[in-house]
Amino acid sequence: MEQPQLTSRVVDLFLDLCAIPSPPGQERAVADRITRELDAIGLEWDEDGCGPAIGSTAGNVLCRLPGNVEGVPIFLCAHFDTVPLDGDLEPVLDDGIVRNAGGTILGADDKSALAVMVEAARRIVEEGRPHAGVELLFTPMEEIGLVGANAFDATRLQARVGYVYDQAAPIGDVVVGSPTAQELELTFVGRAAHAGMYPEEGRSAVLAAARAIVDMPLGRIDEVTSANVGLVRGGTARNVVPERCSLEAEVRSHDDARVTEVVQQIVDAAAFAASLSECSLETRVEQKYRGYRFRDDDLPVRLAVEALAQAGYTARLGLSGGAADANVFNARGLQCVNLANGMTDIHTPDERIAIEDLERMVDVTLALVDAAREAG
Repeated sequence: MEQPQLTSRVVDLFLDLCAIPSPPGQERAVADRITRELDAIGLEWDEDGCGPAIGSTAGNVLCRLPGNVEGVPIFLCAHFDTVPLDGDLEPVLDDGIVRNAGGTILGADDKSALAVMVEAARRIVEEGRPHAGVELLFTPMEEIGLVGANAFDATRLQARVGYVYDQAAPIGDVVVGSPTAQELELTFVGRAAHAGMYPEEGRSAVLAAARAIVDMPLGRIDEVTSANVGLVRGGTARNVVPERCSLEAEVRSHDDARVTEVVQQIVDAAAFAASLSECSLETRVEQKYRGYRFRDDDLPVRLAVEALAQAGYTARLGLSGGAADANVFNARGLQCVNLANGMTDIHTPDERIAIEDLERMVDVTLALVDAAREAG
């Protein structure tokens, strides 16, 4: 007879969370599950009213554990939502690894962080652990542009130093830099015509867009810069010369000047292609998020390195090509570092995490609390 696998509170909570669908905008059930846990611990929390404004069933939830000793207060942040589902949620524990047997994502991004934060808070309360103040922030709609964090009033945070657990890499990776990104929507406007009878009277917006893409700097442009055209939409029927075609693109770089430079190159390529095809061009460029970069001796990095060492890990400092809620908080004058927590193959049906990593991240969190207390 097969023996059942032993679990812990953090694993049990994680399995429960992973069984609840929470794509962007539909986070209510996961938010309610987390707040029930906070109630059971005896912690006070509140939810802001941003949900309806941003198109979500839940707002940002903030829970504060008032400090009882001197030191550096810290905040921890994770997001409620996952990328959209394409299958069923059937989280299973197999040989120490949590996977989804339902053919879609597991949701370790970022429900592993939710479970770890709640369990760490429970341990702080149960053990009467001395700390300088810990705030827990849970956000909605991170996966579609850091929407919940952007809607949160960051002045409500008492802590000026924070940590997000939202990097799919082995424990020990510390993200000390994230890129700035701008997004572009380029719409080519030509002239419709019957493709069989009067093609010469048409001006193909799709042809203009294709010419533009060929001339754009795309892919890995240099060590810190990349660009991509991710969506192309145009045309109405096979036998109609397409009047409109839109491209959606992005540029990311750890060098802000390079973002501006590459965006201009993309716009210039689009404008030239539009002129060759006798089309007009409509352009929209917006900042998607702002990057950040920490030095090795900055306080949040030093605390992370010390906490990882206390938990038995050697810190590995590096840059990320993506963004997380940390980008928002750094842009608002806080100091927030993103820490890897062992998630693997996120956003795919192979997404998984080891239960040992869940439990060890609780240890890392408590070590962060200790390091922040001792820093005072």
